[in-house]
Amino acid sequence: MDADRLNENREIAGAAEEMARGAGRILNSWWERLGALDVGSKSVDRDLVTAADLDSEAFLLEGIRRAFPRDAVLAEESGAAGDAAAAGTWYVDPLDGTVNFVHRLPMVAVSLARVVAGRPEVAVVHLPRLDETFVAVRGGGATLNGKPIRVSSTSAPLDALLATGFPYRRHFLIDNNLENFQRMFLQQRGIRRMGSAASDLAYVAAGRLDAFWELHLSPWDVAAGGLLVTEAGGVVDTIVPGGDWLHGGNLIAGPPALADALRAILREGRDEHYPDLGERAP
Repeated sequence: MDADRLNENREIAGAAEEMARGAGRILNSWWERLGALDVGSKSVDRDLVTAADLDSEAFLLEGIRRAFPRDAVLAEESGAAGDAAAAGTWYVDPLDGTVNFVHRLPMVAVSLARVVAGRPEVAVVHLPRLDETFVAVRGGGATLNGKPIRVSSTSAPLDALLATGFPYRRHFLIDNNLENFQRMFLQQRGIRRMGSAASDLAYVAAGRLDAFWELHLSPWDVAAGGLLVTEAGGVVDTIVPGGDWLHGGNLIAGPPALADALRAILREGRDEHYPDLGERAP
C-alpha cells in the first residue's frame, strides 16, 4: 500500500474511532437505565433487538453520511443503503452482544469497518463498558487504546484458550457448532463463550484469546475484528480454507500454526461439505 493511501486510511480510522466512541456513549447511557429498555426480537426469540441498538445505529449512520456521503452502508438493523458501486462500504454493528447488554454483562461492542473491493481497509471495535478501543488500518498494524497489539505465539491446541459461539437459530440447524465444540472439548486448555464475535476477534488480536472459530456469522460481525487479527499478525479464513470469510458465514482466526492445528481437528474424518463445518443443512 502506498503512503498516501495509508495516511488516508489512518484519517478515516480516526473518524471511525470518534463515531464508535460516540455510539458507545449512547450505549452507556442506556446501560444506566436498562429498566426502561424495550426489548423485542427479530426472527427468533433469542435474537434480541433493543432501542439501544437502534439509537446507536442511527448515530453511526448519520456520522457516516456526514463524513463519507459517497460511501455505502451495510448495517445490522437497517440493512444496505447507498450505491453498490460506491468506493467504500461501511459494515456496521451498533451493538454486538445485545443479550449480554440486556443481562448487564459488559462484553458488548460497537463494530465498524470500511470495506473496499471486498477487503476491510479500516476497522474499529469499541467496548464501551470496558473503555477499550481496538483500531486497525490495512498495512498499518493494530492497536488497543493507541498501543500496538499482536496475536499470541501459541501453536499447540492443548496450550490454547479458545473462543466460539452458537447461532440464535440453533434449534433449526444441523450445523449449530455443538459437534465442533465437542471435538475441541478435550483438546485445548479452555474455551470461552463471550457472546460477542467482534469482542472475541479483538481479544484474539490482542493475544488475550489464542484463537476463535464460529459458524453462521454475518459480515458486520466479523469485518472489523477480522482486520484487527490480520494486522496483529494472525490469519483469518473459512474453516474449509480459501473461502470468503467476510461473507461466507464461518470463520477461524488466530496465529497461523494454531489456526491450522484447530482446522485439522474440525475437519478430521469429514467431507469438505460436512454440515458442521458451516454448510447449510440440506
